[in-house]
Amino acid sequence: MNKKELKEFLDSKVIEYNNPNFIESDPIQIPHRYNLKEDIEISGFLTATIAWGNRKMIIRNANKMMELMGNSPYDFVMNHKEHHLDSLDGFVHRTFNSIDLTYFIKALNHIYTNHNGLENIFQLNATTDSLQPAIHELKKVFFEIPHPARTTKHVSDPFKGSAAKKINMWLRWLIRDDSTGVDFGLWKSISPSILSCPLDVHSGNVARKLGILTRKQNDSKALAELDASLRSLDRYDPVKYDFALFGLGVFESF
Repeated sequence: MNKKELKEFLDSKVIEYNNPNFIESDPIQIPHRYNLKEDIEISGFLTATIAWGNRKMIIRNANKMMELMGNSPYDFVMNHKEHHLDSLDGFVHRTFNSIDLTYFIKALNHIYTNHNGLENIFQLNATTDSLQPAIHELKKVFFEIPHPARTTKHVSDPFKGSAAKKINMWLRWLIRDDSTGVDFGLWKSISPSILSCPLDVHSGNVARKLGILTRKQNDSKALAELDASLRSLDRYDPVKYDFALFGLGVFESF
């Protein structure tokens, strides 16, 4: 396919997958249960954090986290007492356990109390063409209070070579306004044009088959290459193609 044909093909796949039916089988259904901005941010962040492995298990365990917080994540983060954290004991999703979840609650409280919330960190630290420096800053802020060493691996850092798939997915949810009701378009202060595609085994393999990614590892350098390719197809909304790449990989075994 030449570039024009490739764009037409991917645009058709975006239309096919970027619609409300997508929500039913995707972890994005968890933040869609909420209306309050902070509930959407926090439930989305926690859900994205455990978004690896079987999708049904991700959704089931994300539901469990919400239940443990009384289905009011922002209220729980801001108003919990120390003994309320005991209710998190026993939670586990793969290598993310109740120790990590307990710290995440404390770190989120710290961010909303002392840093004016999650959006503010990204607004202050985004560059004109990237959110990756802001993800790096998020990790610094997230762990600036006493924390278990084991928990640091659950927040990615692009400056250490990570493609930061889960955080980039969460940022797509919050920043991109797709007018179809899937992504929220909640953070108006940040342009969707600087979003990065969530790069995982599915999107990476499809991108390589289509010739828009050559690097073999799914790391920060591959992400930069993929971003450049997608931005050349749509400079204003490049990560809409996440729906096409993911859909082709997961639903069509492309």
